[in-house]
Amino acid sequence: MLIQARGLCKRFERGHVCVDALQDIDLDIEERAFTTVTGASGSGKTTLLLTLAGLLRPTAGSIQFRGAELAGLSDARWAAFRHEHLGFVMQNFSLVPYLTAHENVALPLAIGRGGRAEQHQRATALLERVGLANRADHLPRELSAGQQQRVAIARALANEPALVLADEPTGNLDPGLATDVLDLLRALNEEHGMAILMVTHSPEAARAGTARIHIDAGRVVEHARA
Repeated sequence: MLIQARGLCKRFERGHVCVDALQDIDLDIEERAFTTVTGASGSGKTTLLLTLAGLLRPTAGSIQFRGAELAGLSDARWAAFRHEHLGFVMQNFSLVPYLTAHENVALPLAIGRGGRAEQHQRATALLERVGLANRADHLPRELSAGQQQRVAIARALANEPALVLADEPTGNLDPGLATDVLDLLRALNEEHGMAILMVTHSPEAARAGTARIHIDAGRVVEHARA
């Protein structure tokens, strides 16, 4: 099993107001699975994603990665874990505006990932994989929304992560571009065995997954294979 969460809770406290964003969540993310997470706005989807990545600390519960406990890691060890094992694709692309597509993809490789020649070669190969070899020297503003998301996906793959966490990756795209991005994610999962955990509000996007989780009011109400 890639990820196991047991009794996972996340409470936000603002003054006298407490919000239980995640409540006693149990879930399993299998190796090589494409798992989608759906639910209404405010149901806890993104909170779950960020908590599993250690970007939010759980209030209670256990998170294991291939059997090793993560919940008690220090901030530095969480950061090292993310760098080694996780890739991120966000709705707003989160590209550095003054770096080219190639430089954006190579950015995660700057920390302990071979020499410059190796980094250049890997970034070039990743842009080829997402169909953007001819846009390597373009800045984000010179790319379409769909192309920017493809660059973001290539960057997420730079360190060969075990799991890609995608938060509404098609949310800012029109239907045609959204389909292209979903097809790319599906191909990465099927052809390269990349596990993907994708939060989405779209029923059409959710159907891309091989497993589905539905959250309501911070609780998992459905967890099944597609």
